[in-house]
Amino acid sequence: MNANGEAGRPSSRPAILPADKRALFILNPQAGRGRARRLFRSLPGTARNLGWDVEIRQTERAGDEVGLAAEGQQQGWPVLIAVGGDGTVHGVANGLLRDGPTDTVLAHVPIGTGNDFAKMVGLDRAGHPERNLKLVLQGYVSRLDVGCALDEYFVNGLGIGFGAEVARNLQDFKRLRGFPLYLASVYRTFFSFEAPRLDVRSEEHSETGVILMTEIAIGKTAGGGFKLTPAADPRDGLLDVCLIRDVGVLTFLRYIPRVLRGTHTSLAPVTVFQTRQVEVTSPPGSRVVHLDGEVRRPEKITIVARIEPAALPTLCAR
Repeated sequence: MNANGEAGRPSSRPAILPADKRALFILNPQAGRGRARRLFRSLPGTARNLGWDVEIRQTERAGDEVGLAAEGQQQGWPVLIAVGGDGTVHGVANGLLRDGPTDTVLAHVPIGTGNDFAKMVGLDRAGHPERNLKLVLQGYVSRLDVGCALDEYFVNGLGIGFGAEVARNLQDFKRLRGFPLYLASVYRTFFSFEAPRLDVRSEEHSETGVILMTEIAIGKTAGGGFKLTPAADPRDGLLDVCLIRDVGVLTFLRYIPRVLRGTHTSLAPVTVFQTRQVEVTSPPGSRVVHLDGEVRRPEKITIVARIEPAALPTLCAR
C-alpha cells in the first residue's frame, strides 16, 4: 500500500505470467504539455529490459485512445499501457470496455496534470515515468470498479457543475502544471460560477437545492489532490457521492484546506454517501459535466450514474 492507501491489497488474481508479457503502449504525445514526447523510446526500452515484448502507438488527436485501445484488444494484446494523463486513461478504458467487462489488463504511466487515477493504482510521482513503469510491470492485477454515465465509462470520477467548470477553465493557465494549475482554476472558477439548482436521487439519499459541487467517484481524489471522497474504495462495488452546497466566498476559502485533507465530510454544507446508482437532474443551460476531467455538455436533463463492479483488470504497484 502506498502512502495514500490507494493501491489496496493484492487481489487473488496472479501477477502477469511470463508468457503474458506482451504490452501495447498507447502514448499521448501532448500529455504533460508535451513532456510525453520524449518517452517514445525510453519507456519501451525500460519494458524490454524487464523481459516484455512491446509495441508503441501514438495518438494524433483527442479521442484516438478509444479506437487504439479497442484495436489493441481485438489484436490480442494482453496488456495496454496508457501513457498520459487521466484523459488518456479515460479513453483507453472506454476502448477496452466498449463491449462490456474485459480481460485485457490496463496499465498506466502518468504524464498529466491531475494524475488522480495514478494515485488509485499506487503511483504518486508523475515526474518519474520509467520508475512508475517498472512499478506497475512488477506489480499485481486487481479488478477495479468503473462508473457509467452518458454512454461513457469513468474510472475515477464524474463531476457536475463546479468541478466540470474547473476542468474546462484549465486551458486558460498556460504556464502552470500539476496541482497548482488546478488550484488556480478552482479560485478563478469560484468567482464566476453560478451554482445550479439540482435534484439528486438515490436509494440512500435524496435532496433538491442549490449545489455548488457534485462529485460521483470511484477514487478518493479529484483535481490532482482534492480528497472529495476520502473513504472511496475502487473495489467495493459502490459509488461515493460528495455534495457541497452553495457557500459564500469566506466559507469557501476556509474550507479549501479541509477538502485537501479530506476532513470536510462533517461540515454542514457537505453530504457524502455511497450508492450503486444516482440520478442528478438539472435545469436547461446549466449542465456542464466532466468524466475523469473530460468535459461534456450533455443534452439530457437527468444524468444517471451507476457502478460496474470489478469491470476493469488493472496493473497496480505493490
